[in-house]
This record gives sequence, C-alpha cells and structure tokens, in this order.
Amino acid sequence: MDYDIAIIGAGPAGLSFALSLRQSGLKVAVIEKQPRALLASPPYDGREIALTHLSKKLMTQHGSWQQLGPENIHQLNAASVLNGHSDYQLYFDAPPGNDEPLGYLVSNQQIRRSVFAAFAASHAATLIDDVSVTRVQTEKSGGYLTLSDGRTVSASLIVAADTRFSEARRQMGIASDFNDYGRSALLCVMEHEKPHNHTALECFLYGGTLAVLPLSEYTSSIVITVNSAQVSNLLNMDEVTFSQEVSTRAGLRLGNMKQCGERYHYPLVGVHARRFYSQRFALIGDAAVGMHPVTAHGFNLGLSGQDLLASEILKAREKQQPIWSNTVLQAYQAKHMPNTRLLYHGTNTVVGLFTDDRLPARLLRNAVLRVSNHLPPLKQAIRQKLMNKKHPSLRLL
Repeated sequence: MDYDIAIIGAGPAGLSFALSLRQSGLKVAVIEKQPRALLASPPYDGREIALTHLSKKLMTQHGSWQQLGPENIHQLNAASVLNGHSDYQLYFDAPPGNDEPLGYLVSNQQIRRSVFAAFAASHAATLIDDVSVTRVQTEKSGGYLTLSDGRTVSASLIVAADTRFSEARRQMGIASDFNDYGRSALLCVMEHEKPHNHTALECFLYGGTLAVLPLSEYTSSIVITVNSAQVSNLLNMDEVTFSQEVSTRAGLRLGNMKQCGERYHYPLVGVHARRFYSQRFALIGDAAVGMHPVTAHGFNLGLSGQDLLASEILKAREKQQPIWSNTVLQAYQAKHMPNTRLLYHGTNTVVGLFTDDRLPARLLRNAVLRVSNHLPPLKQAIRQKLMNKKHPSLRLL
C-alpha cells in the first residue's frame, strides 16, 4: 500500500482528522481538488460558524485554535429565540457563576485558514492537491483511488470527507437520507446602532427566518432564510432598501442596520448517511452528516466525528490490530451515529414546525417556546450541548 490512510477532502474535517493522527506513526495522504495556495488563503464566503467548547478543545489540541488570533474569535454569551411578531423570547445563557461564554463565533474563512496552517506546520500527512478523485473502490486487500491526472493511490483505509454531496459515498454504495429544504440562506455582515451584548437572535418570522450572530460590538452576521424562489428579490435590492428590510425584520432591536460587504446565498440541503462505513472505507464530516444550519451543529459534528474515528484507530494501533477492520469502523459508527441521527431528524422536525406559517403551527410554535422557557432540563440540555468539553451522549438539543 502507498499509504495507511488516504483522506478524500482537505476541508476542516479532513485536515483535522489528519492532525488527530499526527503522532500515530501512520502514513497518511490527503487528496484535494483545490490548489494548496487556495487552501492556505481561502476567500471570505459569508459564513460565520458557532463553535462549541468541545470544538475549541479539539482545535486547541490540533494547534489550529492558536492560529486563529483573538481578533477573529467572537464570544457568544446568550441567545434568544423569537416567534412571529411576538416579543416573547426563549432565552438562555451560561449557568450562574460560569465565567465562560456559551460558545464562540468564527468565520468559516478563518477556520479553514487556521486548520490548514496547523496542518502545514505539523507535517501530519502528504497533501496531494489540485487533483480530484474520479474512482473509489475497496477490496479485502486494500483501498484504491484513481485520480483525475491518471495516478492511482492505494491505502489500507479510505476516509471520505468530500462534502455532503460526496461522490465517494455514492461510489461506495452507501445510501443517505437527503432533504432539499426548498429554501436558501442569504448571508451578510451588517453594522447596527445598538450593541448586541454578545447575544444571538433567532427570529422565526412568518415567511422566513432571521438569525443575528454577534461579531464585534456593533457588527453582526445576518442570515435570512426564505423560500428559494424569493431569495433573488433580496439579492436584487439596493443596499439602502436591503438594510431597511433587515432592520424591519429584526424589529429594530438593534436600531437601524447598514450592510457592509457583499451578500452571499446558499441553497439549503441536509443529508445523513445511513451507514458511516463499509469495507476499508469510512465517512466523516459533511460526507457523513450535513445539517440544516438553524441549530448550528454542522461543523461541530464534523469535528467531533473525526475525533471519534481517530480515537478508535489509535486504540487499534496501540493494540497492534488492523486499523481498517470492521471492528474499528463499527465502534466509530456506534459512537457517532445515534447522536447525529437524532440531531439530524430532530433538527428537521424543528425546521418543519418553525417554517410552517399555517395557524395551527403558529399556535404550536408559541406554545413550544413558552413551555421550553419554563423547562429547566431543556435549557440545561442546550447549555450542555454548547459548553460540554466531552463527546455528547444521546440527546436532542
């Protein structure tokens, strides 16, 4: 075999997986269709990622958190959820006496840059860049990748981290639950008159949702989610009209808002693989589960999943057992699958309810927020999901 492990995809999940194995003595390759220069200096894409304490811990262990720089890390101290035109809020913050925030907001650009910087400095794996994988196959004897330049790469284990539209997953015959939500997210950064106090807003409005993610004191990332047929209307607005529109949707809670920078939009698609492995092959990151962004689980699940797989591989390595065996891959799936499955389907249920504008759903939405606000175990579960530094046990939120 050319390598012990070949990783398809040099996104944060794939590179973090290589970093998790950097002291294992394993020979690892990462194959990526983008050139090295673009990985080292990715463009801004409008996305701000909510990171949990577990993600911070794992990134710190890899050395990528240290690469971010404090100016690129924004604290998330509290969050409010609102429904429709009501001012009633489901509010939660860190537990009393805790001096740590609920979580952190970091741009996708800075995460990608910092993870690649840590990877490049670590010499954890061989990067084969600017080339795509055209064929994936595994046999009892090993795994084999055919590259777009005609080369063949062999490895004892193939790990796919090639997005939620994973071609490797398809070629390996792993089915997935796929949900095209028929909605698109429009993102931009906006300045505002009033400070946000490091509090995120999730406004489930009628006809769309609005998320306000706090960055610097008078700046926030705005995410508007609407039916995909309506997103062009928002994209085509001039800046003044658009700024007024967002200020109105936010109920002037932050005063008048002003767009700064470009607007970006993404169609929303969710996917959950029905299996996370097959013969000498495993899925991590979005190739395993790609989430709707409303509950901010996507990147965190990807980082958690790669760590779980790396841990099982390192255990097998210590015991001098084959790292590619079904025993190792089954153990990874057993730890990662239950939580991701419940989160994926639970998130889809929440999205279905809070994007349904019919009167019965409106009444139920109000009731859910009011009951949740007076249910301490639920708030505690939300806090634990964000602040726990260990891998989560099975829970919905």
